[in-house]
Amino acid sequence: MSFTLFFTPSAQVDLDSIADPKRAKRVRNTLAKLAADPGYQGLATHRYEAFGKVHSKPVWESYVENRTSGAWRIWWAYGPERGQITILMIGPHP
Repeated sequence: MSFTLFFTPSAQVDLDSIADPKRAKRVRNTLAKLAADPGYQGLATHRYEAFGKVHSKPVWESYVENRTSGAWRIWWAYGPERGQITILMIGPHP
């Protein structure tokens, strides 16, 4: 099952403000993989407990980069409707 991605206003700003073209490409590739299969092994998706819940559902974190200083992540939640994913935040791992 593929998913439709929705962006919170702040996540859209995060995406639009990526200055490094290589990083922007990695983020867009990760978003495409996330939409196709949130369980894709290369995303290393896992629950992100520190964020709380959105739409009464847990928040997830997926890797854009790994093993690099300031590696970027995408934080997201399923919903609000079936077949949808809401992108909450895009940026470096805190």
